[in-house]
Amino acid sequence: MPTEQLCSWELPLDPARLIVAELAANATVHGRVPGRSFRLGLTVTASATLRIEVTDPRGDQLPAQVRVTAGADPAESGRGLLLVEEMADRWGVRTGPVPCKTVWAELDLGR
Repeated sequence: MPTEQLCSWELPLDPARLIVAELAANATVHGRVPGRSFRLGLTVTASATLRIEVTDPRGDQLPAQVRVTAGADPAESGRGLLLVEEMADRWGVRTGPVPCKTVWAELDLGR
């Protein structure tokens, strides 16, 4: 469980668990292939950064990294990554190994 791991590392739960929930939900909805699931990875780097990675088997379905301006009304789908963009210090997408993709987000821990 991500929450248990964050607690064992003595890290704050939020916004990390919210980002995990959003990336996992996106992988379930947009990265689903029958019989295959997604993989979640949590890493703390030497530079005090928490990296959250969700890998799914749909490398052909890449999320757009589009910044929405204030007052814009995003489509019903896609609001989750706007939340990730607001909560994370950085996020992005890495393709491979074929047929997979990994959506990642980083939080600077400020230790």
